[in-house]
Amino acid sequence: MIPLPEISTLLADDHIVVRAGIRQFLEQSPDIKVIAEASNGQEACELIESHKPDVVVLDIQMPLKSGIEVTRWIRSQQLSMGVLILTAYEDEPYVRAVLQAGANGYVLKNAEPVEIVQAVRDVYHGKSVLDSSLTHKLMANLAGKTENEMAETLTPRELQVLSLTAKGFTNKAIGVQLSISDRTVQNHLANIFQKMNVESRTEAVMRGVSLGLISAFFDDIE
Repeated sequence: MIPLPEISTLLADDHIVVRAGIRQFLEQSPDIKVIAEASNGQEACELIESHKPDVVVLDIQMPLKSGIEVTRWIRSQQLSMGVLILTAYEDEPYVRAVLQAGANGYVLKNAEPVEIVQAVRDVYHGKSVLDSSLTHKLMANLAGKTENEMAETLTPRELQVLSLTAKGFTNKAIGVQLSISDRTVQNHLANIFQKMNVESRTEAVMRGVSLGLISAFFDDIE
């Protein structure tokens, strides 16, 4: 049997007891290794810069820098690591702000440990993750516009890119499958975001599901 790749993970939460609990059940999985812990957002940025983990698990409300600010900083540094928000906040403005900042996933702290472990694995593999209890809220909001209300319909190529994005493929992997460059994929995604009035890959996928452009929910796709 081929061993699973070890996923180096950094935890950032200002509550030490919460960090200890999360670390305990994450490290029960043989493929996940917590390499550093941070008690505030500024410390998280410093540790991310020095350790370069595969996945960063962030709370939203932390001293010095919020999880949203840390996420923006990670993306501004063009770091390719997965970002998973693990929080008690289920308000839609928080979810949208996190997704717009560039996070790969948003899971509530009351989720089952197995769900959180799987979320870490999913964001490591480039997939989008959204807590199931939040999906219907956002879907109802994003379904407010019909396909005909979009400024423009998606081209066949843009639909291909959106479909592969829903399956968790990176820009590079999408480019390989469609025989186009990473930059061309990026341009297609920019056009998709503009036409669908969204600001992140996850929002685009959810809008695609609500409009019937994608046949299955993104978190159910193998």
